Amino acid sequence: MTLRCRALAALACIALAAPLAWADGEAPAAPAPAGGYNYPTAGRVEYVLTCMDENGHDFANVYKCSCVIDRMATALPYEEFVDQSTFSRYATLGGEGGAEFRVDHAKAQTKNFRTLQADAYRSCGLGSDKTAASK
Repeated sequence: MTLRCRALAALACIALAAPLAWADGEAPAAPAPAGGYNYPTAGRVEYVLTCMDENGHDFANVYKCSCVIDRMATALPYEEFVDQSTFSRYATLGGEGGAEFRVDHAKAQTKNFRTLQADAYRSCGLGSDKTAASK
C-alpha cells in the first residue's frame, strides 16, 4: 500500500469515525429511501478496503468498490450480507473447522453471494470476476 493510499484510508477512517461515535445502536434493517438497505459505515469501508486490496489501490477503484457495495446493499439486508460473505470467505477452509462452511445451506449462501458480487463487479466496471470466483 503506497503512502498516498494509507493517508487516504486514514483520512477516510477519521472522517467516518466521528459520525459512528455519535450513532445510537445498530443500523436499522429497514430499506433505505433509495430502495437499498442501510449498511453501517464501518462495514462499507471494510468492504471497500478489502476490494481495493484485491483489485489494486488506484483512486478509481475507490469509486468502483464503493459502487459494488452499494449494489449489494440494494439486494441484501446487512445481516444477510454478513452471513453470506462469511460463508463465501471460508468456503475453502479445510479440516474439521471448515466443515460447517461446506454444508448445503452454506453452499447455497456462498453461491448466492458470489453471483451477486460478480454481477455487481460487472456493473461497476471491475472487469475481472477474479474476486467473486476465487473466494
